[in-house]
Amino acid sequence: MFHMGWFLGDGFGIHPWSPTNGDGPWTGTNHLDWMKPDIHVDMARSLERAGFDYILIEDTSMVEDSYKNSAETSLRRGFMAPKNDPLPLVPLMTQQTKHIGIIPTVSTIQYPPFLAARAFTTLDHLTEGRVGMNVVTSVTDRVAQNFGYERHLEHDERYEMAMEWIDVVKALQNSWEDGAVIADPYAGVYADHTKVNPIEFVGKYFKCRGPLNTIPGPQRDVPVCSAGSSELGRVLAANYDDTQIAIVKDAADAKTYRENIRARAAAAGRNPDDIKVLFIATPTIAATDAEAQAAYEAAQAFRKTDKAIEYNLWNMSYTSGGRIDFGAIDPDTRVGDIDLSKQNGEYTSIAGLFGGREDETLREVVASSFQVKDMGLIGSPSTIADKMGEIMEEAGGDGFLFYLPTTRMNLAMISDGLAPELRRRGLIREEYTGSTLKENLRAF
Repeated sequence: MFHMGWFLGDGFGIHPWSPTNGDGPWTGTNHLDWMKPDIHVDMARSLERAGFDYILIEDTSMVEDSYKNSAETSLRRGFMAPKNDPLPLVPLMTQQTKHIGIIPTVSTIQYPPFLAARAFTTLDHLTEGRVGMNVVTSVTDRVAQNFGYERHLEHDERYEMAMEWIDVVKALQNSWEDGAVIADPYAGVYADHTKVNPIEFVGKYFKCRGPLNTIPGPQRDVPVCSAGSSELGRVLAANYDDTQIAIVKDAADAKTYRENIRARAAAAGRNPDDIKVLFIATPTIAATDAEAQAAYEAAQAFRKTDKAIEYNLWNMSYTSGGRIDFGAIDPDTRVGDIDLSKQNGEYTSIAGLFGGREDETLREVVASSFQVKDMGLIGSPSTIADKMGEIMEEAGGDGFLFYLPTTRMNLAMISDGLAPELRRRGLIREEYTGSTLKENLRAF
């Protein structure tokens, strides 16, 4: 069996590669109701019915304006703005469900470790152990400038800071020992003060006395998720993650990536089975293979239009950390003549977009190079279920993270179309056996 997750880019809900986006009705949530509770509740209920382990809620705290040195494209097309703060969505979505985990994003430059430890421990209590935290370092200068920085830290330093940040959060989550809570109403004693300890943490980036001023949650250490595939991103995952999300091209690439993370975890003294790597995929699912193929071909054709190319250039600008304005570069410029070293964003993503294509023009790359892959998942629910099983058999595990427009039609296609086919093949859980997110991640 393998695990399943859903990537929610919370906000306006647009997927820019949709053939209808910009030329007709927007995909995603209703463009007037994206901020309201109903779609979030429907999503959590539907994906729980499908046996998903978790919903990951993406977050970026800025209005992007590096593309053409303006926020016009971001706001006109709803790219990454507007969006809700993810943390208040967690109790909303878990109150209406019983098993599925919710993993909101938390940035290490936005949340002091004490605030994060307290917030996520509180959410652990409110969800009865179904929250995780997607730890990110943030990408652009614009985010950093919203939190008091002149410019963002360099890539490697961000990851060093993030690992220290996790150390502080975990120390705080463990600052109350087992048995510290007595809660004896007759003796009038709530806690044994000798088992509640300051952490006295002093590091390069953070200083925190502790202890945490709330008791440990059901999971104590809230599960950690991350998405970095660079060298230091893999170091962080191997040392701290309970689940990691990764972008790969195909099953062979997934196998190589998973084996690398597992080897690193073993070298760090961890059980590799405690890390579940979920591979991001954008399947094209329809009632029949022919309908799915037609939808796939329509999307491929759309990716060559001005609307889609505008998004790709915008996304490349953002992914560079806002340091390269791809909208200001002549599209007929050779990739080899573009100074990609100026970037300070998602190094692995930029390499995936441009690697090996130095002799092509920016115009050629932007019309055919896309950050998230479909992994060949095109077809009816039955066909895709077979393909998913084949990919996981070759990769060795651990599962998929679906990145699709959050529409009720897509949710129904996954929950009532694909999930039964996967269950029929014994590929996903029939029922949840754990009571917490961590237990369900480690169930198989």
